[in-house]
This record gives sequence, structure tokens and C-alpha cells, in this order.
Amino acid sequence: MAFLPGAPRRLCSLFLCLSLSTLLTRAATRRHEWEVSYQFKSPDCVRKLSATINGQTPGPAIHATQGDTVEVKVRNSLLTENLAIHWHGIRQIGTPWADGTEGVTQCPILPGDTFTYAFVVDRPGTYMYHAHYGMQRSAGLYGVIVVAAAPGGTEPFAYDDEHDVLLNDWWHNSTYELAAGLASVPMVWVGEPHSLLINGRGKFNCSAAVPGTCNATSPECATPVFAVVPGKTYRFRIASVTSLSALNFEIEGHEMTVVEADGHYVKPFVVKNLNIYSGETYSVLIKADQDPNRNYWLASNVVSREPATPTGTAILSYNGDRASPATTPPTGPAWNDTMYRFRQSVATVAHPAHVEPPPPRADRTILLLNTQNKIDGRIKWALNGVSFTLPHTPYLVAMKRGLLGTFDQRPPPETYAHQGYDVYSPPPNPNATVSDGLYRLQFGSVVDVVLQNANMLAPNKSETHPWHLHGHDFWVLGYGIGRFDPTVHPASYNLKDPILKNTVAVHPYGWTALRFKADNPGVWAFHCHIEAHFFMGMGVVFEEGIHRVANLPPEIMGCGETKGGH
Repeated sequence: MAFLPGAPRRLCSLFLCLSLSTLLTRAATRRHEWEVSYQFKSPDCVRKLSATINGQTPGPAIHATQGDTVEVKVRNSLLTENLAIHWHGIRQIGTPWADGTEGVTQCPILPGDTFTYAFVVDRPGTYMYHAHYGMQRSAGLYGVIVVAAAPGGTEPFAYDDEHDVLLNDWWHNSTYELAAGLASVPMVWVGEPHSLLINGRGKFNCSAAVPGTCNATSPECATPVFAVVPGKTYRFRIASVTSLSALNFEIEGHEMTVVEADGHYVKPFVVKNLNIYSGETYSVLIKADQDPNRNYWLASNVVSREPATPTGTAILSYNGDRASPATTPPTGPAWNDTMYRFRQSVATVAHPAHVEPPPPRADRTILLLNTQNKIDGRIKWALNGVSFTLPHTPYLVAMKRGLLGTFDQRPPPETYAHQGYDVYSPPPNPNATVSDGLYRLQFGSVVDVVLQNANMLAPNKSETHPWHLHGHDFWVLGYGIGRFDPTVHPASYNLKDPILKNTVAVHPYGWTALRFKADNPGVWAFHCHIEAHFFMGMGVVFEEGIHRVANLPPEIMGCGETKGGH
């Protein structure tokens, strides 16, 4: 059974005052049936137990048209693991229980059980889906969502054909090994990935693999080929579902024009290569105007961390030839060139014909200092000294049913002692506390969140963190390097043409300011999209308009205090 809100809601005038009834006459229901199971796969030529959908990883792409309903019937055949799937970038307006975030919007799908996610894709663009239970995403459970513009809708650019590009990093270790290491004393870090995959394929050096586990001729690790026709223009929809790595993507010999970010049209700008962080999506246009008698590399390289992983590669072919180019794959910019990446972030603003002006001011400002800390000897991540942990009873159910004893009723701190804080030094107090408290937002209010990055526990070390907000898009108002000053920096916010996104980078030793309207009833996670960092506590949760949420489907219950409450 699928669960959609019972009464249709009126749409805003964004699309020429198009009424809901008109959309419904055009809309379709896209139905999918998935079985999620572990299978032995060799995505980088090394055989490994991988999480698959209908036997494949990545999972099948979902294609729909704006206004369509997507129904995905998921059977959990993982045998010994729970499951939840998040539809990343889909706002779930009216269907907060379909967000797919275990502990926040639903109980997990138990082994052997079936659950149907149903939601409306209300905006065209490039999105993704992935597991949202523990560190399951790193096992291979992810895929692309492509939403076409509604009939009669136009986009501010033209192209002849398109390709989907899914970027990922890959470990030979199991998710259990990775998670157990992070929770150990002393911590065993996940390490750099063994391979970088493009559309689920890569090449590991078999001479470095455990004997008998690697087959360089396996068709499962054959280099992907993207075919183009001379003179044509192509849209490449690029999504990063990495568990750790910030990436730089390049198509050898071809400039890329950035035209879309996270489902929103961008003021076009040209790049040689594109920096993309976990959870982000972009569309770029390329012209097939190079020598058609040779092939060209697509290359994915690690940035922002000192790389220990070979370049991920695919092939651009004008004539269908699958031969590897004779050239060396591009290696991208210097991995530690923060300002190169910073400038691209600042250059990403809204298309002039598609600016949605932000509210001029915020009703509430939350300033979050992001630090690495210790709790009982374990290394954790914290916001304002509090490391986040998920409750056993999902917030959405607990708050709708009044089960307020299931999580900490004290809200986390909204600020920190910023005036004297040195972001370039390790935290003066390395200790932190744990909480599953959340922020309760007034429905309809305008909220600013400023994410402040800082030095880690080790001296002279700060990392990039891509932050993802569920249930919303937010305006990216500004970036900076150094300590954010709330009495100075808001004057420099971009209120003219800020881009709307759902995932944004916070650069090393830097800050990022964003603004959103708390107008989507539900409970929504906001967290670092690096899987290990969220696992270690780098996240918060927002509640807004819980009284406006429709009756909850009983199928999302069955854990914590909801046992037997169907």
C-alpha cells in the first residue's frame, strides 16, 4: 500500500499559476518493485559482498516527469540487516514519512518485510537515492533520480541528448568493519577508498589485491563508455553519492558549462573541471567538437583530502570505440587548493530568469560550530559541543503521538562562544556530550543556519564537510574563510541571486551561511553527508508544523515505543 496525503494542496504560482487539477491530468504514477539483497559483485574487479537492488549496483535509475507520483515497493532481503532508503533532494511535501530516514521519519524495514515509498516529484532536476541506515550506503545501495520538466515547461538551455554520471568511492571492507572501527577505542579510521567508481565501475590494481579475489577481465568492472556524435551538445547529469570523498570531475579536452545544481538552474559558467561534494548534483553541457578520431577520458579525482586512491575513469567516444585513450587521465587541481574550490562555490548563483528571492531577514539564527571531540575515549563529531545520536523511536512518530519521553526534550545549543574562539587551533575543550534533542522551529518562520568549520583534534587539520538538509531547499547566502562574525558578515550576504540547494560545502576553516523557510510540516534531518561523520555525531534535526502532518501510516512503526502500536 502506498501512502500519499488524502487531500490535494494548491500549488503556488511558480509555473504560471498552473492549478493542481491541470498537473494531475498530466501526471502519471511510476511504479517500481525492488528487492534489496546482498550479492557478490566486482565493481572495481575485486569480488565483494555488495548491497544490490534487483541484483545490481548501482540500482536502477528512476525517470519521471514533474508532477508524477513515484511508488517504490521495497522488499528487504538483506537477511540480517534493517533497511531504509532516502530520496535525496525530493522534498516530500505532504509525505514526510516517505523521506526514508531511519530514526527520524520511520522505523527501519525489517528483514523479510516490504514497504512502499510513495511521493510526488514536484520539481524537475537531477537527484539521487541511497540507503539511510547505519553505513549501508557504502555497500552499494544508491542510484540516480531524473525528473523531466512538465509538458510545456522550458529549461533555460538546449541540448541534443543526455548522459547520467554517478560518482562514488569504494572500499573492499564491509560496512560492519568500517562502523566497528569508528566506534572502537582507539578509533580505527575507515581510511581512503580503494577505488573511485563511475557508474558503478572502476579498476583496482589486481596485483595489490588478495590473491583469488580480483579479475581484471570481469565485465562488471569494464570501463564505462559515453557515446557522443560530433557537433551535438550533451547534458551530463552528475551526482556524487560518495561516502567520504570530495571529488573533482573532468572530461578531457572538453569545457563544461554548469547549468543546474541540486535541481535549480544556475547562471551558466564555464569550467575545465567541476568540484562536487557528497550529496550534490550538477548538470553540465558539453559540445562534442573535438577530434572524433580519438577517445577522451572522463576522470574523477579526490580533492580536499590527501589522495591515496587512483583516478576513477570512464571513456568519451565519438565513434563507439571502447579503446582507452593513449593519453594519461587528468589528475585535476591540487588536492589542497582550497581557494580554487571556494571560488567555484561562490560562482554558483541562480540563473537570472529563475531567481527565487530569499526573505530579506531571518526570524531565528542558529550558529553551529563543527568540532571533533572525545566522549568516553571515543572520537566523535559535535555541534556546539553536542554529538548527535538517533533515538530508537522515530521523531516523526514520537512527536505526532506525544511520546515525548522517547528523546531528550532539551534543545541543543543554538550558538557558541564565538567571540573568542580560534578556529585555527584544536578545540580548547576536547570533550563533548551526547544528545538526541532537536530544534523545534515555528511553522512558516525564516531560519538562518551558519555552519562554522574549525580545526580538528590534531593540529593544522580541517576538512570539507558537505551538509544536506532533508525536506527543504535553502538559499546559500554566503561563504567565508576564518571565524564568522554575526555582527559583520551578514552585511555581505547575497540576497540578490543566491542559488537554492539541498547540499552545500563548508570549506576548511571556513563558514557557510544558509536560509530556509520552515514551511514543510514534519521532522527533518540536517547532517554532514560524509557517512562516517554522521555516524560519529555530525548532525541535527529540525521539527516544524508537526500538528499539520496527516495521520501517519502504521507501516512506519514497529520499533522503540511504537512496538505493537500498529
